[in-house]
Amino acid sequence: MGDLELLLPGEAAVLVRGLRSFPLREIGSEGWNQQHENLEKLNMQAILDATASQGEPIQELLVTHGKIPMLVEELIAVEMWKQKVFPVLCRLEDFKPQNTFPIYMVVHHEASIINLLETVFFHKEVCESAEDAVLDLIDYCHRKLTLLVARSSHGGPPEEEECQSSTPMQLEHHVAPQELQKQAELMQFEIASKALSVLRYITDCVDSLSLSTLNRMLSTHNLPCLLVELLEHNPWSRREGGKLQQFEGGRWQTVAPSEQQKLSKLDGQVWIALYNLLLSHEARARYCFTSFAKGQLLKLQAFLTDTLVDQLPNLAGLQGFLAHLALTETQPPKKDLVLEQIPEIWERLERENRGKWQAIAKYQLRHVFSPSEQDLQLQARRWAETYRLDVLEAIAPERPRCAYCSAEASKRCSRCQNEWYCCRECQVKHWEKHGKACVLAAQGDRAK
Repeated sequence: MGDLELLLPGEAAVLVRGLRSFPLREIGSEGWNQQHENLEKLNMQAILDATASQGEPIQELLVTHGKIPMLVEELIAVEMWKQKVFPVLCRLEDFKPQNTFPIYMVVHHEASIINLLETVFFHKEVCESAEDAVLDLIDYCHRKLTLLVARSSHGGPPEEEECQSSTPMQLEHHVAPQELQKQAELMQFEIASKALSVLRYITDCVDSLSLSTLNRMLSTHNLPCLLVELLEHNPWSRREGGKLQQFEGGRWQTVAPSEQQKLSKLDGQVWIALYNLLLSHEARARYCFTSFAKGQLLKLQAFLTDTLVDQLPNLAGLQGFLAHLALTETQPPKKDLVLEQIPEIWERLERENRGKWQAIAKYQLRHVFSPSEQDLQLQARRWAETYRLDVLEAIAPERPRCAYCSAEASKRCSRCQNEWYCCRECQVKHWEKHGKACVLAAQGDRAK
């Protein structure tokens, strides 16, 4: 482990052992909030461990205690809450919370879990320990990538301010319900990019996956064709003011002309996933090369330039495979009898809660999202302890950015220490939005 430690080994083990699933109506409750904070600590420690390259204790603990399936269930539960309960909650006549920060914690939770899974799924034993839940995770990733393609087809990538990574300590404390819903929607872009990485790591294990899992990826979802669509639409690149920008490290970054031929991380994940799915013996034997699939896959030849192959030499094998595919006859759809396992987490949660969405929303409005000022100050103190500045700076992908204009920043708010600015003028302009969050965070620090 590196010099910077958020959790001692014994503390991490206690937090991992205590992880559990929550019913939908308990999302946002005190116990759920405590687990959210624990997950954030595990998340940050896992990133520190990976950065230090000195062992992966968080990943090992999650596997040892069998917690990967539980994390997948929590990921899908909060996804369902955001789709089924959150819109109902915002439409309730008496939904006029004095403070919307607790709801932001829930909205942010999906991003926290998928980020942790992205960090630990790099290790093949994590994929194996997911057991049957890997089917649910594949379905989850497919939903996210399908939405990403659909969004790219209708209006292009989100704007700069729509994709900024943020911790709950940087989120506003009171906004209108419509703004809450907008923020939840905009967060989906970064969540989808994490889902792509998780899916790529699953394809690294393609030769050891069950027949049902392979069938889910290749037949039910036809992931190779979906990945081709991602390369075609390239949602993580855009032109802004004549300059090429790419989504990397949680934000849009301008790419220097000398770097524009360099493969981005997200493009690399797509290519590696395609390589795994098309050149694996097991996957190729199961995939049906229909005329549609052949037409889609041959589009890849236009992308496979010498510059790309120089950066990912394994893609030379994919070039050869596509040249062979171009000369082969297409296949009719297969009608093999496959005893298929069905992902059950989403269906089970929906079955258990069907017809109860409004009741859940009303219960949460009364008992979960109406905290007292004293409770809010206590939460602020705990959040400040969770999101330690030295840790956040250690795992930050680049230098801090101005909270107002997104330029590189060197000055920090002296009161709460949570926001960065490039100049005094930007700090003054941002105060109207930042003021309430600043006061609450400062109160939390004084209460320590």
